Amino acid sequence: MNLTETTEEARLAAGPAGPSDDLAAALLTPEARRDPYPFYARMRRESPVHRSAQGIWYLTRYADVEAALGDVRLSNDRDRMTSAFGAQGGNLKALSRLTDRLGRVMTNTDPPDHARLRKLANRAFTARRVEALRDGIQRIVDRLVDEAVAAGPAMDLVEAVASPLPLSVVCELFGIPPEDRPQVKAWFRRFGRLTEDIGKTEAAIDQYEEYLARLVRRRRADPGEDLISALVATQAQDDRLTDAELLSTCFVLITAGDETTTHLVGNGMLALLRHPDQLARLRADPALIRTAVEELARYDTPTQAIVRVVAEDVGIGGRTLREGELVYLFLAATNRDPERFEDPDRLDLSRPGNRHLSFGNGPHFCLGGPLAKLQAEVAIGTLVRRLPDLRLADGAALDWRPNPLQRRLCALPLTY
Repeated sequence: MNLTETTEEARLAAGPAGPSDDLAAALLTPEARRDPYPFYARMRRESPVHRSAQGIWYLTRYADVEAALGDVRLSNDRDRMTSAFGAQGGNLKALSRLTDRLGRVMTNTDPPDHARLRKLANRAFTARRVEALRDGIQRIVDRLVDEAVAAGPAMDLVEAVASPLPLSVVCELFGIPPEDRPQVKAWFRRFGRLTEDIGKTEAAIDQYEEYLARLVRRRRADPGEDLISALVATQAQDDRLTDAELLSTCFVLITAGDETTTHLVGNGMLALLRHPDQLARLRADPALIRTAVEELARYDTPTQAIVRVVAEDVGIGGRTLREGELVYLFLAATNRDPERFEDPDRLDLSRPGNRHLSFGNGPHFCLGGPLAKLQAEVAIGTLVRRLPDLRLADGAALDWRPNPLQRRLCALPLTY
């Protein structure tokens, strides 16, 4: 859950662009929801550094976004972001309360605080720890597929596999007991409807924080092999986390990867089913799965855009972005930029030099990216191997949730 992006989703729903701003407004049309990539191509051609009628910047070229991701003048600071949203008008006080509740965690900070918090999280969230989850993820995926097949001969992949998988994995990683997981799932669902009822969301955050605080106390008294225990251990090292920072870091790390993994598995399987030649390649060569997931992440990017605020005037593409202005970095647009990728609208599971920006770049590169990709490798690889007749259900009507910053299927009806 990214509160910055969810706040922006609520603002977009009210209409982010003036009526004369056809480039920005086009991104909210039903056509763009179904397939945003032609609209991104148009923006790259006509106005790659685009200022909307409301003074919001849209960046769509690979070179510009890559540079912006590493530029400290484009800030992710919670307070700056809240101020920038407020300047756009509307009542954002309630949503600002939610960002305050999370404290100054690494996803809402700039250097030097971000570097300190990120370093501590990196100590616990190591590549070795992630890779050690592979066998456990395989068991979870096999169970989910077994349950879907038993309910047979059709399933909604989002509901059956893509959505429950990341919650199950994160519960294992953080040592959340099985008996507590239904309640954690209920909280996650509430967070997924963040803007529907602010009061209910705040109540859920209260309950979830209290639950995490109890887990932290237990791990201090009786450490285990889970990630909460590893984070607690960092408090005895240099640059130690405060209690508030520890709790906020646990909150964000547990919730942050849920949506991205769901999107990656669902969008990835749909892309394969729509490209039977590539699906056949993967079936013939299962070892291709790692590069396949990288290409699927590029081809239909789970996080379409991220938001920054200008902390200091900066020149990009011959334009000057002023302090206090909001900036959308369209990762999905960069991943189809022909200046960076040859034949970018083609799905190629063995694409060379695939340096996509799906998980960001620079200091805020997604910490959970390797875990999301590992889950997608196991889930997609298992589905391809175990269900050779998997296909889209006849007459399936596909729709995506109305959030231009995240690309998630509402459902993916399949038969097998």
